[in-house]
Amino acid sequence: MAETNGHLRFFPYDEPYPNQREAMDRIANALARGQDVLFEGAPGTGKTLSALVPALEHARERDKTVVITTNVHQQMRQFVEDARAITRKEPIRAVVFRGKASMCHIDVGYQECQSLRDTTRAVVEKEEDKRQLEERQRALLGESRKGDSGAAEARSAVMDELGSIEEELETLREGNVCEHYYNNLVGDADDFFAWLFEDVRTPDDIYEYADERTLCGYELLKEGMEGVDLVVCNYHHLLDPMIREQFFRWLGRDPEDVITVFDEAHNVESAARDHATRTLTENTLESALDELEDADDSRAEPAENVVGAFYRALRETYANAFEYGERERVGENWHDVAVANSDRRDDLTLTFLEEYEGRGIETELELALQLGETLDEEYERAYKEGETPTRSECQTLQAAGFVSAWMKDGTKLGQHPMVSVRRDSGTDEIYGRAELYTCIPREVTRELFEEVYASVLMSATLRPFDVTEDVLGLESPATLAYGLEYPERNRRTYAVRAPPLFASERNDAETQSVVAGVLEDAIRFTPGNALVFFPSYAEAERYYERLGGSVGGRDGRDGRDGTLASAARGTELLLDEPGTRTEELRSRFVASDDAALFTSLWGTLAEGVSFDGDDARTVVVVGVPYPHLSKRMEAVQDAYDRAYADRARDAGWRYAVEIPTIRKTRQALGRVIRSPEDFGVRALVDKRYTRADMGKYGVRGTFPAEEREELIDIEPGKLKFAMLNFYADHDAYDGEPPRP
Repeated sequence: MAETNGHLRFFPYDEPYPNQREAMDRIANALARGQDVLFEGAPGTGKTLSALVPALEHARERDKTVVITTNVHQQMRQFVEDARAITRKEPIRAVVFRGKASMCHIDVGYQECQSLRDTTRAVVEKEEDKRQLEERQRALLGESRKGDSGAAEARSAVMDELGSIEEELETLREGNVCEHYYNNLVGDADDFFAWLFEDVRTPDDIYEYADERTLCGYELLKEGMEGVDLVVCNYHHLLDPMIREQFFRWLGRDPEDVITVFDEAHNVESAARDHATRTLTENTLESALDELEDADDSRAEPAENVVGAFYRALRETYANAFEYGERERVGENWHDVAVANSDRRDDLTLTFLEEYEGRGIETELELALQLGETLDEEYERAYKEGETPTRSECQTLQAAGFVSAWMKDGTKLGQHPMVSVRRDSGTDEIYGRAELYTCIPREVTRELFEEVYASVLMSATLRPFDVTEDVLGLESPATLAYGLEYPERNRRTYAVRAPPLFASERNDAETQSVVAGVLEDAIRFTPGNALVFFPSYAEAERYYERLGGSVGGRDGRDGRDGTLASAARGTELLLDEPGTRTEELRSRFVASDDAALFTSLWGTLAEGVSFDGDDARTVVVVGVPYPHLSKRMEAVQDAYDRAYADRARDAGWRYAVEIPTIRKTRQALGRVIRSPEDFGVRALVDKRYTRADMGKYGVRGTFPAEEREELIDIEPGKLKFAMLNFYADHDAYDGEPPRP
């Protein structure tokens, strides 16, 4: 096999894995053709370097920049480590970029920051004008003393201009100025850039460096990004079209000179959907109405007509949509209420049209937008000139912009109108929001993939590739998939014939008894730590308590703990709960040598988190983790059914529910066996994973072929014997193995 482009100068280690070298060659060939790549590789097999090495090689030869991105914090840290390893072999200029909010030294919002930058820059420019005029007047003074009458006259004009500049400066300094950014502008940034590119610096490193010197690290970082070899960032900077445009401008690159690499790319679908979704809260509408009441402008009345009607319609719509007892169940999290109709516009739009009494919605919306822009400009001026301590955001502009989009886009394929409500924890009052929910993410992603030079999307769970192509709008990408290269004797994957955990069966006493027995056996016969995943946090807590976790109760730390009852007594049980700090819980788990961690497959521990070697030996997935079939999910299914009807039967269910669910399961299985020397057991506890004839409910066929071949069907009571034999063969038990 020939090395990638003749050599591996960017590969930082001695030797690639066998398939890693082949993957690098294939990705290099695709990039040479300007072709996108879908790359599936098993966890722990070096996907990042397989994509990054040929991308950097191609970028170096063609004067392009590589942007590698993820939405998982641990992967971001791994990217930094890989980039640092590369720089020790082949020097590259790399930056790690993070949003302004986390790097600001004075904690202001985006609009305030923009105004501060403008005012501060104006101060520095005026100071430079003043300096030049002072130099000019001194020179003219010398000439006039030598008897040059023309110089004296010219100096008089310069002094007048200098006086005017000083007055302007005094006014500007009375406004809002950022000291950190000011020091950027008047100082020499050479030392910063020399330090920045000595190594791969994290945003925290940059913040600390800048804070010690009263500089703005975020603005310095933006200045230093132009023409770099590699940028590490999160999805936000690529999936939001407006941010992406700015981001590429900071890079000094046209889109066709950027190669993007997406890690954990199975998450791009949901991330793109979130970025495209638009919302407007009842609170914003109220603020807009207050703003309009104070506005001395002829456009205020027509603006109030549309904003007020939409406000009243929103309140009436959710009040009428509540079913019996539903209002009382609303908590602090957003709760959706049904407003969409299959044969006509949604209930909010219909109520809005009834409430509206103006002279034409389109005309008055346009006037509202114009007034909003005028008010926004006035807020900008007032902040810059120091009349207000903060930069106000124009609520009228936000409200009118959303209502305009709602009326124009609400019936488009893939746009689903929604209303949600939540309870204010301070007042105990319920308030609502309108939302245009984006069901089809390709409307966001297709433009990105079309405009950049090429993209590599990598994950351990991208297959089936044709579905990924459809959903993200990719055109004929190259595809490559590599399974676990590690010795097969080091792993066993069991499909346990436990009762299927349909939602209607989860409370069945016999079903719970069987599942609890399987879990107790799996934990007891694991020589070390076990990870146990469930379809929800509630199910995780149910079996945590059933196996004895409630004994420990709360102990003041993140998560809950206890000890396993009966035969496996002594094993520490840990419960992951919503809001738990994942890294602290993970650290506590891996520090143990005999623990079981109960968590949800929809939590943050199911992907992007490594459990290497002794950190976890067994992973158990209980049930098939279908998402809650909410109105949102139904809307996505319906949109996919219509958008992909020519591609697959039941496309909505397959694309929106079944495939993402099995990807979740596969991600969880990938938490163990992360190196050639590692070994462990993976168990799927639900009859739907087995070869049993479950009709449309069976999910075994959704796994890739080579993974199906490794699934070993087993009866619940036999799992402990299989695990005992497997771990005994690997001399994993410390002393005598447990007795069945």
